[in-house]
Amino acid sequence: MKKIICTWDLTEAQKQRLEDSCPEAEITYLSDREVTAEILKNYEILVGNVAPAIVAEAKHLEWIQLNSAGAAQYCKPGILADTTMLTNGTGAYGMPLAEHMLGGLLALKKKLIPYYENQKQHLWRDEGAVSGIWNSTTLVLGTGNTGSEFAKRMQALGSRVIGLRRTLKEMPEGFDEQHQMDQLEALLPKADIVALCLPGTDATKHVITEKHLALMKDSAILLNVGRGNLVDCAALNTALRRGMIAGAFLDVTDPEPLPQDDPLWDAPGALITPHIAGGNHMKEIYETLVDITCENMRRYFAGEDLKNQVNRSVGY
Repeated sequence: MKKIICTWDLTEAQKQRLEDSCPEAEITYLSDREVTAEILKNYEILVGNVAPAIVAEAKHLEWIQLNSAGAAQYCKPGILADTTMLTNGTGAYGMPLAEHMLGGLLALKKKLIPYYENQKQHLWRDEGAVSGIWNSTTLVLGTGNTGSEFAKRMQALGSRVIGLRRTLKEMPEGFDEQHQMDQLEALLPKADIVALCLPGTDATKHVITEKHLALMKDSAILLNVGRGNLVDCAALNTALRRGMIAGAFLDVTDPEPLPQDDPLWDAPGALITPHIAGGNHMKEIYETLVDITCENMRRYFAGEDLKNQVNRSVGY
């Protein structure tokens, strides 16, 4: 009998769904902090994100199902055995992250933050002109689940949406155009909104630098829900303070947590949330993760290819 360890905080109904998907297995539920290398050596399957250093000692693992979409930390040499299958949570986070980006974008465009500050002071004051989404151009870096979900929402609100991706494939729903990443500098000056939905890899580190920020419109807004190091945050702080762009909504920063004395906290036009757009902040996330895992359990025990297999050479 295969033994599975699951570190997710599931409801009883979700646990029952998971168990029903693999009746030929035994599942143990522990938190990720409770899992040690000594415990893990007794299991063939891991469902959850356990520290890579612990996973590295479990070369016998046959399969790891992550709850995250990002998998780069598990793809480094020496972490997994060549025979260990690795699948991620792609598909669970697109909707929550897209809604989070849209909320931050509207807060910046409609000056909701200054109005909220006025409300706390009981101050009835007009904050002047605002901008909208209708008839804008949105540039989305990363056309996977999150990028596509955001694109669909922006398109529905009247924006022309351009996608950038590593390799060209069939254009996902929500996009009006798609190009390869080498067109970034040519497209940045056209964009009113720039959304970063890329995974964190060596190839995507500082995809937005001082040079790229200088190419953007001074009315443009930058959104980042990918990884903090997609952006040179020091350069972003300077760009905001110099009025080179109008605003930035960040759910991720570099470093994380953002130090209390980091000047980016107080940069004009900056709106920052502490990496909470995904996680388990919406019940729909774990429902989808359980859907993905139950299907993969069925496939695993049937000897079929698993969904969401990670390409270890690129980290996602």
